[in-house]
Amino acid sequence: MSNFFWFPIEELPFIVLSIILCFTIHEFAHAFTAWKFGDDTAYKEGRVTLNPVAHLDFLGFIFIILAGFGWAKPVPVRASRFSNPRLMSVIVSAAGPVSNFLLGVLSFFLLFLLYRFGLVDGASDGVRAAIETFFGYFIHFNFLLFVFNLIPLPPLDGYRIVMEFLPLNLRFKIEQHAQWGVIIFLLLVFIPPLRAVTIGPILGWTENITLFVGKLVSFVI
Repeated sequence: MSNFFWFPIEELPFIVLSIILCFTIHEFAHAFTAWKFGDDTAYKEGRVTLNPVAHLDFLGFIFIILAGFGWAKPVPVRASRFSNPRLMSVIVSAAGPVSNFLLGVLSFFLLFLLYRFGLVDGASDGVRAAIETFFGYFIHFNFLLFVFNLIPLPPLDGYRIVMEFLPLNLRFKIEQHAQWGVIIFLLLVFIPPLRAVTIGPILGWTENITLFVGKLVSFVI
């Protein structure tokens, strides 16, 4: 942490670009999938686009730079417009995290190929450092969003996925108290001792996924 930023200030350009790309593609995946399944709510609101302006939340973006935690604009979804509401709702909710996972894997492949075929051999140390820094953050943020969003607490995607598998009567009872779930989630995120023993270990899986995918890419190529 440098000064009042959560991240090293000299690396902010790479961090900002990575966050913009990760958040944009995550929300686009939600909107695009819902649109293809028959719900044009997000489409009418201009969310089926890769334009970051349509997806980024200014306050959420500032928070992630200053506090290491932030958010994008949620994608509006009307499940009643799906031909199979429960199944398609699960797929739409999972589309965001899955898109981040795939981006992380593809980034590993691209970075590996850049070095495997010597495409950066003639680059200066500064250019090589910039490439490694960007890909490092981009891969990290993608796997982080994948893991983080699967936590089954509102307002995360994992909560929406789990809810679709519950009996309707239990689902309605839980949704009546969803606001408490949001409060619990915020407490876990912003109170360091709680974060360290709850969300912290879960987010630690990000490093394991990164190492696993890296080894897999090396083996495949």
